Amino acid sequence: MTDSPVAAGDFGPWVAGMQRAVRGEQDSDVPCGACTACCRSAQFIHIAPDETDALAHIPAELLFPAPRMPKGHVLMGYDEQGACPMLVDDTCTIYAHRPRTCRTYDCRVLPAAGVQLSPDDAKPLIASQAVRWRFSHPTPVDESLHAAVRAAARFIGEHRSELPAEAVPPTTTHLAVAAVMIHDLFLDAGVVQVPSVDEVVVALRHRR
Repeated sequence: MTDSPVAAGDFGPWVAGMQRAVRGEQDSDVPCGACTACCRSAQFIHIAPDETDALAHIPAELLFPAPRMPKGHVLMGYDEQGACPMLVDDTCTIYAHRPRTCRTYDCRVLPAAGVQLSPDDAKPLIASQAVRWRFSHPTPVDESLHAAVRAAARFIGEHRSELPAEAVPPTTTHLAVAAVMIHDLFLDAGVVQVPSVDEVVVALRHRR
């Protein structure tokens, strides 16, 4: 993997698509190319009980109950090298049947929110890929949307201590996704504004 920049696409369409993906309305359309960083970063993949197609294509012995989740929710682990067991020769062997978690994951959310994975996140492959993305801003709307997402991420990060525990994003990636989902709260007629903590709490709870 090189350090050269990679085109992430126009920001406005991307943020709208990311919101739809998080809501489960579509898959993320990520121009991954040959990158398999997210498949090799020691990530537990959550699979819900309604994902019957994915479950039918994953050996049962690779799955175990998801802690603190209702019965039927499971996780798939990773091998000794941190790779997904469904990844063979850098190719997903169940791509057409992959879990919803994989279908919606998009590491562009990190640079979109202006955040980077810390050493504590232990995801160096994703971190090195994420910093390469470069969004395009062909219109003032793209610029204002990007500014709002970054303002939302900063606000959440700076006001963690004032947010109720259940509203605090547990990881940097969750924080970035939350910023995308509530960024409209930080826009007023195309101008970035700063809402109250209470407004942000309501938005985070509503859009989890």
